[in-house]
Amino acid sequence: IGSGHFPVHDTAVPRGKLRGCYVVVAVESYLKTAGTCVYRLILALIAFICIETIMECSPCEGLYFFEFVSCSAFVVTGVLLILFSLNLHMRIPQINWNLTDLVNTGLSTFFFFIASIVLAALNHKTGAEIAAVIFGFLATAAYAVNTFLAVQKWRVSLRQQSANDYIRARTESRDVDSRPEIQRLDT
Repeated sequence: IGSGHFPVHDTAVPRGKLRGCYVVVAVESYLKTAGTCVYRLILALIAFICIETIMECSPCEGLYFFEFVSCSAFVVTGVLLILFSLNLHMRIPQINWNLTDLVNTGLSTFFFFIASIVLAALNHKTGAEIAAVIFGFLATAAYAVNTFLAVQKWRVSLRQQSANDYIRARTESRDVDSRPEIQRLDT
């Protein structure tokens, strides 16, 4: 359940308390899954708000690029947070959600880094621009950490998929009759 960042321990639970225990585990899983997205979402939102408070710019291209990056990261991360939190991603198993999260965090890291550098270089030293640059680099760091975690999670899912494919292939090979000449004699 969730992001897989916590161990699930088998413990003896009295029958009457099993349902309550499941709810606690589900809520804990939700909070951990949501926690990985929430702080990225907050940092992207704050960076976006900071850039939106700037009234004058010259040149404006760096500001517009930072605005686009922070808004895009906020929207995409928000959508993924909703999908993961409500377990809607389980209804679409055709999509590799670990890879989707990896691509989102990787691209957001890269573009936040570039946008923050560009905004810092074209900065007019106003409070809103300085705050936007700071929150841009904080968002870059948050997305970078999550990119690292997403790479690890994606690798684990690839290993599990390879193991499952191997087991499925071994099982299917056992189902094939290895001695067809015996079958001909029986008929």
